[in-house]
Amino acid sequence: MMKQLSWKVGGQQGEGIESTGEVFSIALNRLGYYLYGYRHFSSRIKGGHTNNKIRVSTTQVRAISDELDILVAFDQETIDVNFSELRKGGIVLADTKFSPVIPDEDSVTLYAIPFTELAAELGTSLMKNMVAIGATSTILDLSPDDFYEVVEETYGRKGQKIVEMNMNAIQKGASFLKQELQYNRTDLYLEKTDRKKRMFMIGNDAIALGALAGGARFMAAYPITPASEIMEYLIKKLPAYGGAVIQTEDEIAACTMSIGANYAGARTFTASAGPGLSLMMEAIGLSGITETPLVIVDTQRGGPSTGLPTKQEQSDLMAMIYGTHGEIPKIVMAPSTVQEAFYDTVEAFNLAEEYQCPVIILSDLQLSLGKQSVEPLEFDQVQIRRGALANENSLPEGDGKGYFKRYEVTESGISPRVLPGMKNALHHVTGVEHDETGKPSEVASNRQVQMDKRLRKMEGLLFPNPIHKQIKHAEADVLLVGFNSTRGVIEEVMERLEAEGIRANHAHIRLIHPFPANELRSLTASAKKVLVIENNATGQLANIIKMNTGCAEKLASVLKYDGNPFLPNEVYFKCKELI
Repeated sequence: MMKQLSWKVGGQQGEGIESTGEVFSIALNRLGYYLYGYRHFSSRIKGGHTNNKIRVSTTQVRAISDELDILVAFDQETIDVNFSELRKGGIVLADTKFSPVIPDEDSVTLYAIPFTELAAELGTSLMKNMVAIGATSTILDLSPDDFYEVVEETYGRKGQKIVEMNMNAIQKGASFLKQELQYNRTDLYLEKTDRKKRMFMIGNDAIALGALAGGARFMAAYPITPASEIMEYLIKKLPAYGGAVIQTEDEIAACTMSIGANYAGARTFTASAGPGLSLMMEAIGLSGITETPLVIVDTQRGGPSTGLPTKQEQSDLMAMIYGTHGEIPKIVMAPSTVQEAFYDTVEAFNLAEEYQCPVIILSDLQLSLGKQSVEPLEFDQVQIRRGALANENSLPEGDGKGYFKRYEVTESGISPRVLPGMKNALHHVTGVEHDETGKPSEVASNRQVQMDKRLRKMEGLLFPNPIHKQIKHAEADVLLVGFNSTRGVIEEVMERLEAEGIRANHAHIRLIHPFPANELRSLTASAKKVLVIENNATGQLANIIKMNTGCAEKLASVLKYDGNPFLPNEVYFKCKELI
């Protein structure tokens, strides 16, 4: 029996590939397996090759696998594009409708199954994906009944007849492979699990849920891949908690609307991708100089411009740190797992209000859209901290002229914050430089004092666990460094290096700015070689590390920027080469 396997379904976009993967993976998750899924899809509504690769394991996995055990193909292009991933002994389940051909019949077994024809016998060819799931269940020694609950939840709104038709399709696929092909036992049976319940979600869902748990009650956003699911999730959930989502005319409006709502006292945020963040830069500066809390989610994708809107990339780092004009305090955080995406989003709202500055949650397409098994979230860990929000009943009368010192110069750099309508809280708010009451001022001495005050906030920043560390050795042969979704693949590579006697440590950066230089410097100092793994062409994280730690002589980059996430073998062989 196997402890893990990899399954992929592919075809043309718009013919049910996503729903096939969803039904398959949710059912396996409920059987107690750990899953990690990654979708390859085109930047169009319909047409173009798409596939969903799902790794099923008895232990936690956070990366897609190098090889493929089972490929379900609804067209020849799926075989042509993905055949190279199949391991020796792998299986192709293909629809007879297109007369499938495989390049190597000696290493891989092809089972041509009339998916479309069997589905049509039930009344509609659209259910060919359920026939494919049934065929897969036979290979994995699963019962068609294992999928009933998920099918009922997925199609129940269409009526019980549709549910039964889909279940019949699964049964037809299972029976065809078992009886008509006289299928015998294979080596692809998975070990049984304890059926422990876990969540199964994408990073965007975790971010949206974190915003809800963190007290956000308003979201202003404009749809964009790969961020749209955050807005779509909250459109359904926020009204039940007295909140609302507004789809704005563009990202500029979304950001400024979020600033206005935060100024009024509501916890609010926006989410976008690289092109949208470019449009928001002026507004982010407005948040910085007015010291208004602002939370923004950036789900990185392939750029520049429209670039590769549905593909993986991590090339927004420099833009998120240095993109705004002028100099403002700013926090840029980078969760690396779905769990961290939830907890970090909660913390982002706390930090935005405590330090009265913009906070950017940096994700990437693989983390935002990759679906994985998640242990139950601990909602009792959620804390709401509102920072220096003044008590209306204890406000002083101001400067003697009726104005409150909203931008009072303090040792910490954090001034008392008030909300509109509070008694004795009258003050100016402007995007130009101002004095302590907010009145415009171009006096040189005031400019320097206010600039120093704002920047001083970051000196006292308290961020929990700015670097996720796996330190096994006081002196390491290599330190592997990454951020966001590369964590899973780095963890797998570490295990392989360790098995070969190579002493490997791992540092995953969770706080991009202000950069945790001292903490990382101690780790780089104790390593012979530092390898930075990132999905961009210019080594942006590596350059940030060089600027902050000065370890350029021992640092090397492992880069990938073709739109696809790293595979474990790619990182492993590159590390071996550089070590």
